[in-house]
Parts: sequence; C-alpha cells; structure tokens
Amino acid sequence: MTYDDPINLNKKYPNKNNFYSAESEAEEKKEKNEDIESIKEVGNTEPVKPDERIQVISIIGQIEGHMILPPNTKTTKYEHLIPQLLSIEQNPNVKGVLFILNTVGGDVEAGLAIAEMINSMSKPTVSLVIGGGHSIGAPLATSAKASFISPSATMIIHPIRMNGLIIGVPQTFNYFNKMQQRINDFIVRTSKIETDELKRLMLQTDELLNDMGTILIGKEAVDIGLIDEVGGVKSALDKLESMIE
Repeated sequence: MTYDDPINLNKKYPNKNNFYSAESEAEEKKEKNEDIESIKEVGNTEPVKPDERIQVISIIGQIEGHMILPPNTKTTKYEHLIPQLLSIEQNPNVKGVLFILNTVGGDVEAGLAIAEMINSMSKPTVSLVIGGGHSIGAPLATSAKASFISPSATMIIHPIRMNGLIIGVPQTFNYFNKMQQRINDFIVRTSKIETDELKRLMLQTDELLNDMGTILIGKEAVDIGLIDEVGGVKSALDKLESMIE
C-alpha cells in the first residue's frame, strides 16, 4: 500500500477529514502554544468566556503594577485584569462575576485601581477569600457587592509600606498619609467596618513581628464587619445566583 493511498491516510490521520493538511497541523500547534502562554499569564486558557453566564476571575499571588516582578513570583497583572473586567461589563451574556482571592498584596496603585473597577461594575459581583487576602487584598475583597471568606483564610490589615529610597521630608509623610487615607476610605465605603476600628487594627503592635497590623482568621473578619459572610465556593455561587435573580 502506497503513502498516497486514501485508506492509509485515513488510518494515519483520522481527525484530518481523511486528508493530511500541513496547514491544519500548524494552526493546531499555534493554538496549543497560545493556550500554554495563556496558562502562564492568567492561569487558564479562556480568561473570559463570552457565552458563560457566570464569569470566574482569580486574583492570586502578588499584584503587579508598573514594575515587573521577578519571574519566580506568582503575580496578577493589572494590565491583564482591567481589559477582562471591561469586556465582562460590556457583555450582555454575562450575568454575574465571582472573584477568587488568594493574594499577599502588592502594588497599591494597581490594586486600588482593580478594586475601584470591580466596585463600579453594574453586574452582580461576589468575592471569595481563600488562603489569604493580605494588604491591598483587603480592598479587593471588599470591592465586590457581597464578600465571603473561607473558615481557614486569613486577612492581614497593616499600614502601607514602601521599599527603596525614601526622602525624609514632610512631603513624603503627607504622600504616605494621603495614600493610606485613600485605602481606608475605600474599605470603609465598601464594607461594614468603622473607620476607628480599621485604624486600630492597622496600628496594633503585638501581632506581627517587627511590624504593625492585625491578622484576622475567617470569622474574625466577619465579626468586625470587614467581610460579609464565612463560606466557600458553594455559598459564594448561591449568593451570586440569588443576586442575579
């Protein structure tokens, strides 16, 4: 039997509509490479599925802002997330969004920008903190219309800090103070916690080693009004369904 025999080709390439196509193979290879790249960048092959009624967005690792973090650091890049949020907001097929958070914090400006975008969306939104929602992860957790935290998840509330060269002048203090005020105002606006209580948690000195702040575990975050409810994926999805209805 020769190589040109159609029967032989059918056996060799059963999924090629009975004929081998170098162009089809190259296209499949390209799609596979794009999927691998997508997994590396955003964690899945289809970050936004236009026909999905409920979209799931993960915010994991460190929030990366204008500076590129080392390649061995797990990051959520705000330049990836913002276009996804815009696409979801404009898509009539999308009825609700579930945000899964497990973040150690990161860039304050980028994190606050993402939080403001989530908070300004017209569609029902629910956040679920699993693992951790530390630092700038706090406003990200409260930015959704309803928030959940798993029983074992933690949230760390602390003042902002900056690495690198800092000029010791009054203007630097004012800059830090205004940035902290922006974060505090957002959290108070999007949760049930009081301003004085939030400041008290941020300035505690007996919980974190060589630092100020407070660690909240599961129900503790609910008791102070930072998060709405304790629950997992099912609870968060049930809440989102009820909001959609």
